[in-house]
Amino acid sequence: MKGFKPKRKLEDGDAGSQFNLRVNLFFFSTFIIFCVIIIRLAILQFVEGPELKELETGGQVKNFPLQPIRGSIIDASGTPLAYSTPSQALYLTLLKDYSSSERGKKNRPEIEKLAEEMVKVFEQYGDLKAEKLTVDDVIKAMDLEFNKQPGYEPRRIKAKLSNKEVAYFMEHKNEYPGLEVVEESQRQYNPDKIAVQTIGYLREFRGNKTLEKYKEIDEQNKTQKDPGLIYSEQEKVGVDGLEMMFQDELRGKNGYIGIPINPQNMADGIPTMIAPEKGYTIHTTIHKDIQKVAQQAIIDQIKWLHTNPFSGKTHPEALTGYAVAMEVDTGNIVAMASMPDYDPNVWEHGTEDWETVMKYYGNGTVSPFNSGRSVNNLESVVLLGSTVKPLSVLIGLNEKLFGPNDYYYDGGAAFFGKDNSRVQNSGGRAYGSLNPRSAIEHSSNAFMVDWVGEKLWNKYGSESVKKWDEYMKKFGLGVSTESGLPKEHKGIIEYTNIEQAGSYLAAMAYASFGQSGKYTTLQLAQYASTLANRGERIRPQLASKIVDQDGNVIKEFKREVLNKEEFPQQYWKEVIAGMNTQGLRAFDGFRYDFARKTGTSEQDVYTNGKRNRRENGVFIAFAPRDNPKLAVAVVIPEGGFGSQSAAPVARKIFDTYDEIYGLDGTPHPKKNEGENEDGSSNE
Repeated sequence: MKGFKPKRKLEDGDAGSQFNLRVNLFFFSTFIIFCVIIIRLAILQFVEGPELKELETGGQVKNFPLQPIRGSIIDASGTPLAYSTPSQALYLTLLKDYSSSERGKKNRPEIEKLAEEMVKVFEQYGDLKAEKLTVDDVIKAMDLEFNKQPGYEPRRIKAKLSNKEVAYFMEHKNEYPGLEVVEESQRQYNPDKIAVQTIGYLREFRGNKTLEKYKEIDEQNKTQKDPGLIYSEQEKVGVDGLEMMFQDELRGKNGYIGIPINPQNMADGIPTMIAPEKGYTIHTTIHKDIQKVAQQAIIDQIKWLHTNPFSGKTHPEALTGYAVAMEVDTGNIVAMASMPDYDPNVWEHGTEDWETVMKYYGNGTVSPFNSGRSVNNLESVVLLGSTVKPLSVLIGLNEKLFGPNDYYYDGGAAFFGKDNSRVQNSGGRAYGSLNPRSAIEHSSNAFMVDWVGEKLWNKYGSESVKKWDEYMKKFGLGVSTESGLPKEHKGIIEYTNIEQAGSYLAAMAYASFGQSGKYTTLQLAQYASTLANRGERIRPQLASKIVDQDGNVIKEFKREVLNKEEFPQQYWKEVIAGMNTQGLRAFDGFRYDFARKTGTSEQDVYTNGKRNRRENGVFIAFAPRDNPKLAVAVVIPEGGFGSQSAAPVARKIFDTYDEIYGLDGTPHPKKNEGENEDGSSNE
């Protein structure tokens, strides 16, 4: 037993040593494993990382959009007013890094040589009239530092290649890796300048993202999954008129080039191309022949006003004019003239006289902005003047301020307020006994002030302005016409400015005869149409239908009633009968009885600290009186009396419409000189 104990101690020592050995081995193994992991991570990051990244991005394809082929805008006679013609552009895809980096600098001579060769081709085969590109221009277009475009994206080097340039680059394609000739479209506008401000124009998408429509599209671009709906920065988009109003329909879908890319975000492989889809065709209601007559009539009338005196003077201050012709039964706008105008092709081809373009590119029939100014800087939105009087009388009748058979004695002026403010008739004429109908016909300011403005104030007090405003808006004055045209102005309401008027009574007095509201020519046309439709305010239509490229009708535009106001038929009869302005020499020999109202709105201008009163010519009419077909509104700022300045323009519009469509439903083409009613010759 004594010999056994030492042996047991020896076994215990061996076990402790083995335990310590195992612990040491465990920690050593753990250390080795961690070292291996750390080394492996380092290898993954610094050695194998680029290769793994390449595997990750290998096969990735980026889409480069091709500009869509924009649809056409066609007039009511089938004449193209805006259309796209094909053109060829030269694009370059960078296959190497040519930037200012160390690697890029080595490749720089290669790309500079390519630029020099391209310029030589442009000089030899390019259009002699085209803008000359230098080597610096080409290098700049290449965007070698990726300031504007990522590396894989093709660079647009030159647009509108000549046929010879296209042939050369196609024939020598193998000699210029990365160069591609891509078909684009060029926007053209009718050379006769038909309703150019109404049609609108195009500008690059990247410069118009402040517009709400394109701000939204720019946001959608970031998440858009359909490559055909992604807008490129250089894509041309509508920024005014029908071009903007129907942007989505006209655009179609862009094509795109699918480009394989490498980890350096550069092109790496054979691109594939999906062709663009052409946009829809918009058939506008504008008729080129009526439009051309309206435009020329305004220009001719302005010239006439400069040299022919009436009311004791000429009117050289009149420089601009505006006209709208709207069908009463459909709402179709057959003419919308804002003059002077400009050649809209300048947006595509450029001009040396941008100052003239910038004065007139806005549509003065719907907005006062960039639509021209008279000598004293009066804009296209003017006081409606006496053209308000049919509505003024209608309000008085409907509010029971007087009856159809009541008579007012017109002594030539009206007096109101504590300070006995005075408003007189034109020329101070006293018309004697007037009923509501004859008050409109003679355009009595005194009647309107005493029997409409003051009586409405007596009835409603401070609420009279609100009541007046409600009536105005029901007839389209002070609200959008809802034509859909961008930048449409709602007019300027001044009768709510009680401080300026001096009192609620004064505000109503001046509003009653048209001196407290400024409205667009389109608003006046819609107002005239509402009178013709006896209370139905209809939407002005600028398009009749939208058609796809196979001729299928995508959408038709029908008559649309915005609101309808009910008044006794007797009131309508009195008001429309009163729209009978006399002494309109411009309408001598007109074959139809028609309803009309002239207006001469007065505005004060200040020159060298002195106040001068200027007169704007305003005219509204619809024909025929009993079965209205067409309503017309004309405005000539600083043109003097509407009967002399605006009415002659309207007459030419009515005549031309009658020749083409017929104011009685049957066209009455103009007879050749010496021809009888039956078409036979006098010779």
